[in-house]
Order: sequence, then C-alpha cells, then structure tokens
Amino acid sequence: QVQLVESGGELVQAGGSLRLSCAASGFTFSTYAMGWYRQGTGKDRAFVAAISWSGDSTYYADSAKGRFTISRDNAENTVYLRMSGLRPEDTAVYYCAAARVATVVSMVTGEWTDYWGQGTQVTVSS
Repeated sequence: QVQLVESGGELVQAGGSLRLSCAASGFTFSTYAMGWYRQGTGKDRAFVAAISWSGDSTYYADSAKGRFTISRDNAENTVYLRMSGLRPEDTAVYYCAAARVATVVSMVTGEWTDYWGQGTQVTVSS
C-alpha cells in the first residue's frame, strides 16, 4: 500500500536547523510532484514547499523562502526539507504529500494531493 513516512522532526532552539525526510513507497515516486505542508496548533494546514517530479522545479511559500530547501532523491524514493534559521512560529506538524500535477505551483492549495503522510512534529523554542 501507499506510504509516506516523515521523520526528522524534533525540538530545536530558535536559529537552529533541521532536515526532514519523507520516505515513499507503494507508488511510482519519480512520477509525482512532492510537497511539504505544516499545521500549527489551532491553525489551518499551510503550504511550505514543493518540487517537481524531476527535481528541476521548486516553489516555496513566502515564509520558507531563503530559509528552507526542498530536494528529492528519486533513486531513494525520498523527499527532504532542509530548514535553517528556525523560528518559534515554524513550530508545527510537518506533512509531506504527493500529487500528479503538471506544475509545482499547483500544489499550493493541496487540493490535488493524492497521498499524505502522517506528519512529524517540529518544535522551535525561543
């Protein structure tokens, strides 16, 4: 069956860095665009970043630009989110998602997502 398993979330101090991973199985990973989303307590789920199936194209939320980097390894069926300069407002559960979309910007709303992971908690202390 399809699985997206996130890992790498933890408690980190403000200004610190983390790398999240999302291991995919059960579908042809290399044909799907992948995205990261987050949901803070009491907040709606928000788009963070997306990457095309080939890795050639990426798109970021304004809050992630310059601090976060999305990448993927199609040989390992894994997508990553490198986060630096973390702030308390980055505290959230981070989810990865897979979608068969033509452009990465199409992943912003999440409405075209085919598969979701279960999430990994990132907590940034001040």
